[in-house]
Amino acid sequence: MINYQKLLFHLEQQGRKHIHPNYTFQKEDFPYIVRLAAYFLNDEEKCKELAIDLDKGILLTGPIGIGKTTWFRLMQRIMVKKQKFFYTTCRDVSFEFIKEGYNTIDKYSRGIPLDFPMKNICFDDLGTENNIKYFGNECNVMAEIILSRYDLFMNLNIKTHITTNLSASEIEKYYTERVRSRLRQMMNVLSVPADRKDKRS
Repeated sequence: MINYQKLLFHLEQQGRKHIHPNYTFQKEDFPYIVRLAAYFLNDEEKCKELAIDLDKGILLTGPIGIGKTTWFRLMQRIMVKKQKFFYTTCRDVSFEFIKEGYNTIDKYSRGIPLDFPMKNICFDDLGTENNIKYFGNECNVMAEIILSRYDLFMNLNIKTHITTNLSASEIEKYYTERVRSRLRQMMNVLSVPADRKDKRS
């Protein structure tokens, strides 16, 4: 049985070692970090208690500067093999699209044999990328990737994780109602209240 109080202490120490010497959790962070830890440690009993579906990915939403990215990076230090994921940012994916074109969408959806296999992926900061033009054609890159990865989720149980500052209505506005619907089906939604203050200010 996992002692989550000790685990929180361990993660905080990891944060101080790898992120910033003064890194610390706030009390309000605990419920979200425990949920993430239970998921990435594949703790079936705790996830059942917290109504987290281990077969789905994670959509972590909340205001800017509360630590969403850092929490996911800390999870990479404790997660079990089954829950391992590749990390990238949505901005990096959009820059990749500018250079590589539509092959980028294939890479993050269907994978590239021997080079970039199909895998669980965390896309950080959905909403910070822009619609990109490639040879004059505008493409909502992340919307296309999400829709493709929904098919991977349904057919092959490959998971997608996303962090974002966007609300559900904003996701629908920028990425269509279809994308919002797919995200609900393929992910556990963890929503940090909008009134949480930016820790960096």
